[in-house]
Amino acid sequence: MLRTRRKPNILLVGIDSLRADHMSCYGYHRQTTPHIDRFAEEGALFERTYSAHIPTTSAYGSMFTGMDCFSTQVVALRHKGPLRPEVKTLAEILREAGYNTSCVGFSGNPASRGFDTYLKYKSWGSWNEGRSHKAQNLNEVALPELDRLARQKERFFLFLRHMDPHAPYLPPEPFERMFYHGNETSRRNKSMEPVMAFKPFRDFFASWMPPGITDKDYVIAQYDGALAYMDAAIQAILTSLEARGILDRTIVVINADHGETLYDHECWFDHHGLYDQTLHVPLIIRYPRKVPAGVRVGGFSQHKDLTPTLLELADIQPEGIEFDGRSLVPMMMGQETSHEAEFYITECTWMRKHGWRTPHWKLIVALEPDFHFKPEVELYDLVQDPDENVNLTGTRPEVVASLRQRMDAWIARRERETGMTNPMLTQSDWHGHEGVGAFKTSQQAYDTLYISDVKQAARIQSESRRPARDEPPKAETEPAPSKAYKQKEE
Repeated sequence: MLRTRRKPNILLVGIDSLRADHMSCYGYHRQTTPHIDRFAEEGALFERTYSAHIPTTSAYGSMFTGMDCFSTQVVALRHKGPLRPEVKTLAEILREAGYNTSCVGFSGNPASRGFDTYLKYKSWGSWNEGRSHKAQNLNEVALPELDRLARQKERFFLFLRHMDPHAPYLPPEPFERMFYHGNETSRRNKSMEPVMAFKPFRDFFASWMPPGITDKDYVIAQYDGALAYMDAAIQAILTSLEARGILDRTIVVINADHGETLYDHECWFDHHGLYDQTLHVPLIIRYPRKVPAGVRVGGFSQHKDLTPTLLELADIQPEGIEFDGRSLVPMMMGQETSHEAEFYITECTWMRKHGWRTPHWKLIVALEPDFHFKPEVELYDLVQDPDENVNLTGTRPEVVASLRQRMDAWIARRERETGMTNPMLTQSDWHGHEGVGAFKTSQQAYDTLYISDVKQAARIQSESRRPARDEPPKAETEPAPSKAYKQKEE
């Protein structure tokens, strides 16, 4: 039984692949998000929110349950089967509390369980199809649904999943040239040569980038233009709420599942790699009745903190659930400084790695060789080297040993608490190639992993991991090797 008081509506805007540091309200030099900037001035902006479990599948698994990856057992993009039945989703909790629940663009994720209504929109595109109106496509579905929900006597929970910052970056005019005025095919520019030489992704890039592209800055400008276009579309949603007189009676949240690597770390225009370009995400919450306006929260938080926060703001107290995350309300009110400042990080998209992040250090450990031929262990000084360009593994072995010890101790504790194995060790075919198991070498990974075009990328995002609604949990796969691999220098 849920004990509830007067409840607000909840609108959660989840944005795929949105880097916090490319938003003007987070200090970016380009004015990419003027409407979101204004929205942030009316609420609380969290400066250090992290997506601890990359990619989309595991990030939303944490965001929508208040749990970490040990509780959800979701870490891989191609997660097999549904979410554990013992774990309730935010949609399920709110539905039990009497909410009408709808989502747009969110079918197929294990954490999407529990919505009353699932709506789709065209969220991908290619060069041959022309410029992509992703955000407008979403609005054409979301605005009528918002109309329907607002007419009901019950409160509503509406989740909108935006895809504009996710490749392909194809913003419509005039956003295409908003941040670029050069010649993107100049033969003097060689910056795209290593990108187009990367065999696993080059055909995918060719399916949506301009023929003859040579300038990386043009592609980055397309990403920024996509943010600006989406920003305007989000304002249309906020204006709709205001016109109905329900904006101030609605908890509105802007969050992202993960960031984007763009040209960083040779993880070209994607969202793999446990670098802060991928981990650091925006979180902005507006609700005038309980959230102070114009607050910038400097403490650390994670996706697992969002569900407990929304439930506290809505005065909903689900019985029998112990979240791994904690409400952020005390931080917004200045009653707490921060949640945990060091934490476990995972990725299982194109590489299978885990690590430990503190305010000072970042440790990344490969669980098998990766297709970028990166070192087995990476160590970065986040104070002196915030862009994570200098690997200090060879010169600071004592720091590596200390961080490994803290990470291993935390993993052991979570395994004891949950009674389950670290899910990062049960992903033998995480890459989608059945029977291959863990890669033995980086060359094997490089030769095996491949995206041919936009259609295949979309399938990887959805169909390959879509769980049946009532499908029972599948047996866990045979654990992949848990010890670090040994590999010759390439």
